[in-house]
Amino acid sequence: MDNKKDKKQIPLRLRADLWNDLSAWAEDDFRSLNGQIEYLLSECVKRRKGQHKKKEDEEGTDAQ
Repeated sequence: MDNKKDKKQIPLRLRADLWNDLSAWAEDDFRSLNGQIEYLLSECVKRRKGQHKKKEDEEGTDAQ
């Protein structure tokens, strides 16, 4: 998804308080709200992949 043409548009509904919190956080990080949401989702996916890999490594170690 490095190319702008590869980006997908999705409708997203957020509670007003969550929107306000994300907007403030985005402003603090000098990002747009959309950029902040994309950043946070990317970080969550990276973290999950890392946890999944760690779990696989631990399971592989146990099998030996």
